[in-house]
Amino acid sequence: MRDWNWKHLRDHYRLAAAAPRPDAVFESRWTEVDGVRLHHRASREDPPGTPVLLVHGLAVSHRYMMPLAARLAGRHPVRALDLPGFGLSADPGRVADVDALADWVAAWLDAVDEGPVAVLGNSFGAQVATALAAEHPALVKSLILVGPTMDSAAPTKPRQIWRWLRGLPHEDPGQLPVILRDLADAGLRRAWRTFGFALDDRIERRLPAVKSPVLIARGAKETVAPQRWVRELDRALPRAETAVVPDAPHDANYTSPDELAALVIPFLERTSAQ
Repeated sequence: MRDWNWKHLRDHYRLAAAAPRPDAVFESRWTEVDGVRLHHRASREDPPGTPVLLVHGLAVSHRYMMPLAARLAGRHPVRALDLPGFGLSADPGRVADVDALADWVAAWLDAVDEGPVAVLGNSFGAQVATALAAEHPALVKSLILVGPTMDSAAPTKPRQIWRWLRGLPHEDPGQLPVILRDLADAGLRRAWRTFGFALDDRIERRLPAVKSPVLIARGAKETVAPQRWVRELDRALPRAETAVVPDAPHDANYTSPDELAALVIPFLERTSAQ
């Protein structure tokens, strides 16, 4: 069990729960894309540099990306998007698979006139980010995959759930009300069907088409994306590097944002001029 710092727990939760209210660093913005109102959390004062788009995982939202967003905002413009039907984004009327979600993100980037961007996806968000980079390469400057799913050695819902449960003791306990709120926003039906689409998607088959530089990161206490799986993904990529986030679990962006940012920021600096 981690030695929790309660100030960090409180600060992480405040960042996650702030929207739609503005705070000192971020504000909420909405953009209509194909008739659906999409929400994102944006840095209010953008420093120069490549914008960083944060893509959330399964059944969650921008909220759990915000501790990492706060660490990146001093160096880069940051955008944390709620995928359609999740968080504060409107319901598109259907449950979208990975390809459709990537197309939504591409249409949103065109609508807000931002790109190419560095795209960082956690968990299922890494699958959407990879599809975006493979199918819309002009929009993606670089790609960061944090705890990417779905490991082909655990191809069922029970096995993936068991892996996630084993990692919970290492996660920030303040994340629980954030996850419950996100699940209420998305609804159980959307979350469960998206889970099925995530298992059907084979990220390792998409990776050879990704031409942008890629960083694959996993937490040292990761239980969902083991090191063997990361090595498999690394071998499938033309331009990749890997890293381990010290003492971090699956949701390193929420629980270990300082440690993750310490790896992400140098990668962004190395690849921004490429």
